[in-house]
Amino acid sequence: MKHLVLYTMNGCHFCGQFKDVLKEHNINFMDRDINEHNEEYELFRGVKNDLVPAFMIVDDENTSSSELFAPDMDFPTLEEAVRIIKERI
Repeated sequence: MKHLVLYTMNGCHFCGQFKDVLKEHNINFMDRDINEHNEEYELFRGVKNDLVPAFMIVDDENTSSSELFAPDMDFPTLEEAVRIIKERI
């Protein structure tokens, strides 16, 4: 089973918009505030950029096939992010 991990930052307007869009599309996600889960997010930053909201699609059956997505680098708009998520989950 695959699930969505969303990296956000408290007070980030774009992050709030992304969460609202995901809820509108009935997409479940695990919200990980980067200030509370800094070590985890640092690993993400080592592979991608440091912009938020970013997300990871985790495959519980094969964690090595987890995919990381960062704004501007992998998705230019929230609609594109939703499309990517729906294709992969």
